[in-house]
Amino acid sequence: MQIQRETAAEARAHRDMTEQTIADIARFLQDNFSQRVTAYIAGIEDAKQVGKWCKALNAPRYEAEVRLRTAYQIFKIIEEGENLHTARAWMIGMNPQLEDESPLQAIAEGHFKDVMAAARSYLRGDL
Repeated sequence: MQIQRETAAEARAHRDMTEQTIADIARFLQDNFSQRVTAYIAGIEDAKQVGKWCKALNAPRYEAEVRLRTAYQIFKIIEEGENLHTARAWMIGMNPQLEDESPLQAIAEGHFKDVMAAARSYLRGDL
């Protein structure tokens, strides 16, 4: 039953991520983490670009979009299993499964599968 719940939560988060525009995702991340942190996740130095993405004035490059969508999807998985505040804290806190990096740092470095595994582990109560 727990596995079905996790699968359903992951499916909903995936669907949500695919249905959101990149402007919506950038805005969500900016609102929850700041413009500067969102730029860091995306791997860019100019944080003002995030504001332009939020307004749909332009779009991030492919690699940046992948990072942003990954961060959004994993945030939503944790949020569904817990709540908004816990999801935010989990995303920015040091994680022992990620060698004490935060999930946001790991996503910025391209360790997407590791962060997803850590999120699944967290929701199962393994940590």
